[in-house]
Amino acid sequence: MNETVSAGRPYPPAAAAPVLRGRYLSITSYKRDGQAVATPVWFVQRDGRLLVQTDAASGKVKRIRRNPQIRVAICTASGRLRGEQAPAVAEILPDHETGAVEQLIAGKYRYDMIIFRPLLFAQTKLHLGRPRTKMVILRITPG
Repeated sequence: MNETVSAGRPYPPAAAAPVLRGRYLSITSYKRDGQAVATPVWFVQRDGRLLVQTDAASGKVKRIRRNPQIRVAICTASGRLRGEQAPAVAEILPDHETGAVEQLIAGKYRYDMIIFRPLLFAQTKLHLGRPRTKMVILRITPG
């Protein structure tokens, strides 16, 4: 059996997931009443899965905890779809698996982070918006 080992635990690779080319992924998750909420995010791919780093207290994480069925598509930074949405299932990775994914994201978005990290730092210091909590990684399996 072809398996991938992640932090000592084997899990089967996603079945023939297409390689997505782009810088932003639209994740559509669903509220309790069924209303769809689309959010553009940075992403990387590993082992046929999509990986996204986000704030643990974000609305999308709350919605995914309740209903892991989502839809994904490549999009622009503003969220305009650049392809067809596909069904997927999202799960929150355990904390011990986040380090490697954070490195992949930092590698792909290193130039973007030069701009965004200082802005996030300033936002945190000025207490703008909701307070940031720890970051989590979403593992998204298309299909």
